[in-house]
Amino acid sequence: MRLDDFDNDINVEDQRGQSFGGGGGGGLLLGLLPMIGSRFGCGGIVVVLIIFAVFGGLGNLGGLVGGGGSSAPTRSERSAGAGGEGGTGAAAACGVDAATKATCNAFSSAENTWEQLFARSGERFQAPKLVFYGGSGQSGCGAAMSAMGPFYCPSDQGIYIDTSFYDELANKFGAAGDFAQYYVVAHEFGHHIQTLTGASERVRRAQQSGSEAEGNAMSVRLELQADCYAGVWAAQNRNRLEPGDVEEGMTAAQAIGDDTLQRRGGGRVAPESFTHGTSAQRQAWLRRGLETGDPAQCDTFSGAI
Repeated sequence: MRLDDFDNDINVEDQRGQSFGGGGGGGLLLGLLPMIGSRFGCGGIVVVLIIFAVFGGLGNLGGLVGGGGSSAPTRSERSAGAGGEGGTGAAAACGVDAATKATCNAFSSAENTWEQLFARSGERFQAPKLVFYGGSGQSGCGAAMSAMGPFYCPSDQGIYIDTSFYDELANKFGAAGDFAQYYVVAHEFGHHIQTLTGASERVRRAQQSGSEAEGNAMSVRLELQADCYAGVWAAQNRNRLEPGDVEEGMTAAQAIGDDTLQRRGGGRVAPESFTHGTSAQRQAWLRRGLETGDPAQCDTFSGAI
């Protein structure tokens, strides 16, 4: 996919090279493992670790139990404060290496695309921030660790990425290519859109009042909508797609379906434990976004999925 270089006013932070203490999300994961093991055995623990690695489960879980947080600055507010205290600056953060620059390019493209879509519907768009970390970091939802993979934190409206995940995506899960990487960024950006529309908060409230199975089912619908939103972004930039891009996206969506991950982990496929959807569902909703380019077609909360 041929993307323009990132806009210099995107909100980027770089935590790589910084030292962070333990706790936060890591402590939460360690606390959950005994419970998971008692219910599903060692195979269940392996599956959960894989899912956390692929989906950024801790970041999403922290956001769901913690609720919303500070609002992100608008583009004009960011421009006015560019270079201020605490800001890394897009040029410095995004120029580290090719994977980092590609992430910034995709993030910038997604920001421009969704800003335009919101403007067309008369809604105010708030941009998220992009945070790079290496090995470990800190988010508004707790600790960030490489094992978590990319994730979105609603509390600080940040998309957190350790770019080493792209190597794992290609080598371990067989989902290589630039569009597979862009799909990851666009999916996490989709979670930000859900924060702006209120979908994330509605799911959080529903999960608090329902059973575990009902909560998992709502999580699946939220994740599939983020997949659809990723497809919408790609469709809105269809003239930049290259041969093989769609296939790369579909391969990535297939590789990280709950059923595929559970089989890969050696355990039984347990639909009641799904939190992100099957491979077929993820591919279907990504395809719907790609084919329609219309966010209104991404209503995963009405009817069957």
